[in-house]
Amino acid sequence: MTDAGATTPIDTRQSERKVILASSLGTVFEWYDFYLYGLLATVISAQFFSGVNETTGFIFALAAFAAGFAVRPFGAIVFGRIGDLVGRKNTFLVTMGLMGASTFLVGVLPNYASIGVAAPVLLVILRLLQGLALGGEYGGAATYVAEHAPEGKRGLFTSFIQTTATLGLFAALGVVIIIRTLIGETAFADWGWRIPFLISIILLGVSLWIRMQLNESPVFQKMKDEGTTSKAPLTEAFGRWGNLKWVIVALFGAVAGQAVVWYTGQFYALFFLEKTLKVDGATANILIAIALILGTPFFIFFGWLSDKIGRKPIILAGCALAALTYFPTFQMLTSAANPAMAKAQQNAAVIMAADPGTCAFQFDPIGRNKFESTGCDIVKSALAKAGVSYTAFTREQITGDPARVRIGSRVLAAPDPAQPSGDERADAIAAFREQLAQALSNAGYPAKADPAAINKPLVVAILFYLVLLVTMVYGPIAALLVELFPSRIRYTAMSLPYHIGNGWFGGFLPTTAFAMVAATGNIYYGLWYPVVVAVVTLVIGLFFLPETFRRSIHQ
Repeated sequence: MTDAGATTPIDTRQSERKVILASSLGTVFEWYDFYLYGLLATVISAQFFSGVNETTGFIFALAAFAAGFAVRPFGAIVFGRIGDLVGRKNTFLVTMGLMGASTFLVGVLPNYASIGVAAPVLLVILRLLQGLALGGEYGGAATYVAEHAPEGKRGLFTSFIQTTATLGLFAALGVVIIIRTLIGETAFADWGWRIPFLISIILLGVSLWIRMQLNESPVFQKMKDEGTTSKAPLTEAFGRWGNLKWVIVALFGAVAGQAVVWYTGQFYALFFLEKTLKVDGATANILIAIALILGTPFFIFFGWLSDKIGRKPIILAGCALAALTYFPTFQMLTSAANPAMAKAQQNAAVIMAADPGTCAFQFDPIGRNKFESTGCDIVKSALAKAGVSYTAFTREQITGDPARVRIGSRVLAAPDPAQPSGDERADAIAAFREQLAQALSNAGYPAKADPAAINKPLVVAILFYLVLLVTMVYGPIAALLVELFPSRIRYTAMSLPYHIGNGWFGGFLPTTAFAMVAATGNIYYGLWYPVVVAVVTLVIGLFFLPETFRRSIHQ
């Protein structure tokens, strides 16, 4: 029996499967679209940001990836309001169409060589449209499924929605791997990268057709029939302290930590393998795809478990494990994926000594700085390009140039850029870089990871562990957010903290972490970002986040 004030859950297993399948497939498509860009950040950097130095170009590529996340909270507000006013179903049909069109257009967008600076500008605009669409999609799908779920099974039902982000990523990985294999890396980097974006138009048509078969959520339909829908969902959700406080608690006590664990485990790990450890793109994609296959069922497991023991302990346990183990886990990943680099770091540590006042932050928004104005800049730029982890060492007696770099027992002095001029200056800098590259090679630092030396089973095991942490924090989060808020404002209220957390705390993680690494020279330094956020979520969640798994959502 149901409560007097509750709507009757859907009656048959067939209709339950239809709701879950239709909602999930549509969301898989949107995640596929959204994450194609993240997977191809290195290629897109070369296509659209070729007018800047390499380090700046990659940070720009990651920033354009993050741009889609930046606007997700605004999409949550716009489409969340519409969803609470006119219904769940029609709202996420609109978001799906917007996402599909934006993704297809990325596939036909001219690159930097063709239209110059207009190319990255148009790319960012399309990413912003994708972010707006995704900001309205997730809350609608999660709310729709939860409002169909029987009491005691919301964690299980919504966990299928939680798998869609990983399944979308896996689908994108699969398409990218197949195309790379069929046409080769050279052709893929030249034009083949467009194919995954172009075929999304087919997926859009299929997903729209499936979603159009659905009826409106029974909870929303009941409110509409009774005339109890909210007339001002934004005011109710964020203008009243009784609701706003739970938005804040949800953000800092659950979603922020969930977000950084999610993006560290599934995206930063991929960037780390490919950009830092120099594993070739195809191999890195395959390894993380295997880990995703192994880990995806645990979204459902932890969603089911949260129906038994609660949402809060599982999410906070995932944050705690992440904070405690990220540094040793990524160090182990280095040893497994590029043992030559790990050995070189241990036996021939790279130390840079320079006056800190002469060292610039190696990020140029204009893209015209080659970082050659001081010896420190020359050394840092060369080390960043080589992808070498180093320690920046300064002493009071070090003033001005020359900056020096020690590789094991060998010491190289950077040329003083103030002394020679013109061609002599350029030749001196080029000669230093050649000496540095040779010294690194002699010390055992590899230019690329040796595919034969990669301990693939161990790499997959490490990546699986990172994905397992993702499933712990992400599996129960949709049910938790749905249960925190009343049905009148649920779409709006749950969407905003989710997309601030995942759009800002999570979406900016690769960019922020990579910039932290570029600034310090320590390849593990970027991990401080997810560790600190996870600890903050753990503390706030322990003291302020309520347990929700026994609440009724029919109110």
